[in-house]
Amino acid sequence: MDTTIQRIAIIIKDLRRALLSVAIAMLLGCLGFYSISHRLLTGIQTHLHQKLAFFTVAEPFLAHLTIALAMTIFTIMPMLSYFIWRALAKPFTLSRTVIFWFVLFTCFLFYSGTSFCYFITLPYGIDFLLGFQTEQLRPVISISDFVSFVAIFVLAFGLIFELPIFMIFMAKIKILPRSFFEKNRRYAVLVISVIASLLTPTPDIFNMLLMGVPLYMLYEVGIIVLKLLRIA
Repeated sequence: MDTTIQRIAIIIKDLRRALLSVAIAMLLGCLGFYSISHRLLTGIQTHLHQKLAFFTVAEPFLAHLTIALAMTIFTIMPMLSYFIWRALAKPFTLSRTVIFWFVLFTCFLFYSGTSFCYFITLPYGIDFLLGFQTEQLRPVISISDFVSFVAIFVLAFGLIFELPIFMIFMAKIKILPRSFFEKNRRYAVLVISVIASLLTPTPDIFNMLLMGVPLYMLYEVGIIVLKLLRIA
């Protein structure tokens, strides 16, 4: 118990040191992306084929601020992942080589997940949701709701795709061994199905599969990588 508390204290201490750098990067990123947020919004609208409206005076400003914030998080992910893995390195005795590969694949999986969501899942999901419109029922989509919807789902997909890294880390620090993941595939399918149903923008089985199948494949990839690295 004392060892766990000490590890948590070390992690918090290191993250606290990085907080200022992250805050400065967030501020500069938000200012930079806010200056081009109208172009980014136009690109999102064109990609998803949507016309937007606003219902309050502050709504356009908040929508552009949300875009700037989401793009900043997207851009500084390498910095965030480096600080997180560096903070975890000391208490769990991770070498610099391990940190390098963890940061590299954390970023790769994050950007793969966000790209998969933006280019595949979201277009299909939005088309399905708006497929119920009729001549008498036309959608009027709020700009703030639309931007928040897109930002949350894209970033969430990026985080969910970190599953293999999580598995490798848990096995490496001897918390969840490889045998745990191998023996609990049926429960993994259940958990992944629940996550897919909650995070996909539509309740239909097709869009759930668009997220669930890649996520389970990543689960199996995690097991394969554990075997290749000979991590028990």
